[in-house]
Amino acid sequence: MGIFSRKEKKGHWIKEAHFFRSDVYVCSVCRSKFPKTSKKCPKCGVEMVSEKYDPQWVDELEMLDAIFDD
Repeated sequence: MGIFSRKEKKGHWIKEAHFFRSDVYVCSVCRSKFPKTSKKCPKCGVEMVSEKYDPQWVDELEMLDAIFDD
């Protein structure tokens, strides 16, 4: 590894959990959505090193609560 060598980009999966539909995994680099994870993003090819959690179902329930508020 020399002085001017480029560090290879790494990313992570962001798991979006939904209430009424299946979970989706989003690439942190290209923001593409996929139904399951893999070691590399199928679209941009970046290596994935971890996974984070984004509970979208909380926002979905909040929206329903606002609509059906008694």
